[in-house]
Amino acid sequence: MGALVVYESMFGNTEAVAQAVAEGLGSTMPVEVVEVGDARALELIDTDLLVVGAPTHAFGLSRPQTRRDAVARGGAVISDARAMRDWLGSRSSLDLRVAAFDTHVKVPPVPGSAAQKAIKLLERRGCTAVDQPTSFYVHGYEGPLYPDELQRAKDWGTHLGTCVARLDAKTTPAT
Repeated sequence: MGALVVYESMFGNTEAVAQAVAEGLGSTMPVEVVEVGDARALELIDTDLLVVGAPTHAFGLSRPQTRRDAVARGGAVISDARAMRDWLGSRSSLDLRVAAFDTHVKVPPVPGSAAQKAIKLLERRGCTAVDQPTSFYVHGYEGPLYPDELQRAKDWGTHLGTCVARLDAKTTPAT
């Protein structure tokens, strides 16, 4: 099947990380990258790995007010139709392997993590995390990303593909 990377992005930084993660994953499996507003309902997803990414806002996933603040700060917002919190919010049970990342302000240090919140929501629904939530760092609230973050994201994507391959090898009976 492959992997699906779904992202929410305000200023383009999280989108860039999603593309880099997908590039790394692409070395081991087919990958599709989708903006959360265009993603089909979570309950309809059938994939070997679901990777979700969002910017950290106010200690976690964005909320309507933090999205309005992002618009006020930077004008055009990429993810303006649906937020990751809303997409992950339904209560149905799922059986998916998942991973999550966020973009995060490095200076000043801001507490919280959108990736950790996303993993909590997914695990409550029955999903299995294949790796720890991961943060990629931006300068200030609008970015840009720190140097080497896109390479780190690509490397993390490759690592995720390796994790899935290892899990598949454990569950495939020997012939």
